[in-house]
Amino acid sequence: MELEQAKVRALQLSKELNYHNDRYYNQDDPEISDYEYDMLLRELENIEAEFPQLISSDSPTQRVGGSKGEKFSPVTHAVPMESLHDSFSADEIRDFDRKVREVIDRPVYVVEPKFDGLSVSCEYRNGVFVRGSTRGDGTTGEDVTDNLMTIKSLPKRLKNAPAFLEVRGEVYMSVETFKKIVAEQENNGEKPFKNPRNAAAGSLRQKDAKITAKRNLDIFVFNIQQVEGVEITSHVQSLNYLTELGFPTAFYRSYDDVEDVLREIEYIDAHRGDLPCDIDGAVVKVNSLADRAVLGSTAKFPRWAEAYKYPPEEKETELLNIEINVGRTGALTPVGIFKPVLLAGTTVSRATLHNEDFIREKGINVGDTVLIRKAGEIIPEVLSLVRHGAHIEPYRFPENCPSCGSKVIREEGEAAMRCTNTDCPAQLLRHLIHFVSRDAMDIDGLGPALLEQLLNAGLIKTFTDLYQLKAADIATLDRMGEKSADNLIGAIDKSKDAQINRLVYALGIRHIGEKAAKLLCEHFLSIEKLFEASEEEIAAIDGFGAIMAQSVYDYFHLEGTKHLICELKELGVKMTPLQPKAKEGRFIGKTFVLTGTLPTMSRKEASALIEKNGGKTSSSVSKKTDYVLAGEDAGSKLTKAQSLGVTVISEEELLNMIEE
Repeated sequence: MELEQAKVRALQLSKELNYHNDRYYNQDDPEISDYEYDMLLRELENIEAEFPQLISSDSPTQRVGGSKGEKFSPVTHAVPMESLHDSFSADEIRDFDRKVREVIDRPVYVVEPKFDGLSVSCEYRNGVFVRGSTRGDGTTGEDVTDNLMTIKSLPKRLKNAPAFLEVRGEVYMSVETFKKIVAEQENNGEKPFKNPRNAAAGSLRQKDAKITAKRNLDIFVFNIQQVEGVEITSHVQSLNYLTELGFPTAFYRSYDDVEDVLREIEYIDAHRGDLPCDIDGAVVKVNSLADRAVLGSTAKFPRWAEAYKYPPEEKETELLNIEINVGRTGALTPVGIFKPVLLAGTTVSRATLHNEDFIREKGINVGDTVLIRKAGEIIPEVLSLVRHGAHIEPYRFPENCPSCGSKVIREEGEAAMRCTNTDCPAQLLRHLIHFVSRDAMDIDGLGPALLEQLLNAGLIKTFTDLYQLKAADIATLDRMGEKSADNLIGAIDKSKDAQINRLVYALGIRHIGEKAAKLLCEHFLSIEKLFEASEEEIAAIDGFGAIMAQSVYDYFHLEGTKHLICELKELGVKMTPLQPKAKEGRFIGKTFVLTGTLPTMSRKEASALIEKNGGKTSSSVSKKTDYVLAGEDAGSKLTKAQSLGVTVISEEELLNMIEE
């Protein structure tokens, strides 16, 4: 590769990696797998190794991927929270060993599993947990003390503790918890988490610690960052000391021969399915802290540690059958049933086949051999057809719902087949889960498990039955007593005061999410006007289209909808109207995007002020954006606004515009 070619490719890779860094670290919503990202980073490292003049201080190879974020107060790390250099082969681990031995005589290595979670720092004074923060960019992170307080496995008080102690750990979500949450999200028609790492990161970075508490996070502590009054000379000593203090630590083994290290890496890989959490590799660390000081660090990585990343494991298996699941919106999802195969440490026998188009495009039939892997090391996915079976059975999508027998249809422009029966039993539980969810009617304490109990006991069949429940009936259910029953009745009564937009969202109208429900209710104000609205009137709402309008119109003209609404009213559901959206004001027709920390108000307060003055807010910057309201530490949205030539304003300028 010539220098000019290398320069162009390095710039392209840097832009791509920075984009994916933001998706992974700051938005907790990656678009590519860890392995695909690692390969892009390795390509850039190789280019920079060949052409050192192309290395810049802001290259993705020279800095930790995250940023300190915008949600929380910044915390400056007294001891930098460095990243690790990755290896992908035994020879690369041997090369790491060779470089260490050029500096250190007879090094001893500690080998540990590499957890795939969110790295945090936890500080203790006189044994009391006083502050916790994310890694961020390695130098500055976010203060997430309240959220870390909700993690039961993190000690809040230490016995026989030093005057000051700072430890580093990895917050993770167990495989069991992850599967439960994803099942709930799918039942509720929500976008499910992609993998446990992003689930843990998104949960820990919630502004409301109550949400974090519900996510049942855990932590492993693996390093001492700072300690006063205790002399620590080796990593093994530090791990033993952390265990004595009551911290959850992972297993480790130490070796003085690199071939033993490689065998331990293989052992961890073979037993990763036995762990409660997801791991994506193993970490090799020099044991002696004095040796570490001699080896030092690069701008991004310590020279005394190396991470070995396990490649995505792919295996062939036979497709034995295809089952159909019916979701909350009536969508029929095909699920492949496979000959069980061991993959990434666990036995896999099921994976989604998404929809009819996916099956047809892959050319998959029952009896075929397919290639599967675990996406994010947890969710199995079908990659491709390997070969057709000897006696294949071409798969035909059912014409009738497997749950209720009603006709299924596929609407124009959609990939999913849907059951046409709104009273389909398979949809009922999912409808109820959505109805009581936090952004809908927000009935606290009424989760999927309890709803299923109520259904099985015959206590509820519809939304209206929830408002006719008696505490005495609830108290007879498993794990429910009088106090719990009374609390639940109180939460149900409280939900009767919900504003009309919450009810409209809770009804589960197709294509109508939380924001669309609010726009609808700001325009029509009352439930009665929604029944009277024409398709044309609904479609005229800014942000609505023909499909959304038809869906709303059809729903409010169903025979059972009027009866449902009347019954809810009779049971005391108030359907409190929203204030009408401003029809005049400084910002009529203007779209704002908010980013960064504002000096005197939260972004939620600023959004309300903009909407009060006739404007609307969006979460992403485009050519249609009129203004970007930027505060301190504005991130990628500000950069995109500048590249598109969108006007950027401060909080002071926003207030001046309103005064004018």
